[in-house]
Amino acid sequence: MAVAITPASADASFRRYFRLTLPNGETRILMDAPPDKEDCHPFVTVARLLEDAGLNAPRVLFEDLERGFLLLTDLGNALYLETLHSDGQRADALFADAIAALIAWQKSSKPGVLPPYDHALLKRELDLFPDWFLKRHLNLTLDNAQQGTLDRTVQFLINNALAQPKVFVHRDYMPRNLMLADPNPGILDFQDAVYGPITYDVVSLFRDAFISWEEEREHDWVVRYWQQARAANLAVPEDFAVFWRDYELMGLQRHLKVLGIFCRLNYRDGKDRYLTDLPRFMAYARHTASRYDELAPFHALLDSLPLPQ
Repeated sequence: MAVAITPASADASFRRYFRLTLPNGETRILMDAPPDKEDCHPFVTVARLLEDAGLNAPRVLFEDLERGFLLLTDLGNALYLETLHSDGQRADALFADAIAALIAWQKSSKPGVLPPYDHALLKRELDLFPDWFLKRHLNLTLDNAQQGTLDRTVQFLINNALAQPKVFVHRDYMPRNLMLADPNPGILDFQDAVYGPITYDVVSLFRDAFISWEEEREHDWVVRYWQQARAANLAVPEDFAVFWRDYELMGLQRHLKVLGIFCRLNYRDGKDRYLTDLPRFMAYARHTASRYDELAPFHALLDSLPLPQ
């Protein structure tokens, strides 16, 4: 039986994806994840959790975990991100579906199933900012006062994240990982899911790595999520202002992490295309830091950075 094999996609990891076209025209996705660099077990676990929650994610049809191969159902190639770039008028409808799916995912949450988004993991992620963005990308060593400001900011963000209600967290729930599908959306790239702060996936969705929105529109979408989450009895704060603050602080944690990750992808892995999005994340970080008294020293630190052109 002849099977046509074409590249399907690649991501920021060592995983590769190939589309297999069968003689009858049906397609499947083959994931190639080198076992010495990637562990497929979390993907299989989270795929089943998403299916149990009634969500549309690739189903695992065959697994060879020893060699790092998975055969998956194919959700197609129509990304949310491409559609939003080409037709922003569809954003309200697409995000309505994404919000509904996110709430279903969060409602299915149970403690002890996924790894915890604990202090150690939050700190490791935030350390990427000084290690890869400040030291490697900007060639900058902080003085004692600057280091103290950074340390206090990191602890402030970690404390806020740990104090939030906990749910299943996709950890990269953004338009680049959502597909136009039936039912909508198809959900990809979920293998790093954890159990942690309720705002994490919300801010990932609306303060994205590859597309930005006017704050008025973003605010409206976040209000819609918050209202539906309350109706679903998820443990969001009764006061939207409290939720918005948690959302913004969680976003700052994510954006500092991503500034480090994108630099690491360039210097360690030779993937330089991510550097073009550094200004977007620096803008997110500066905007949030400018709004909260506790972050005023960190905002001044960000303003002092010798950013490259």
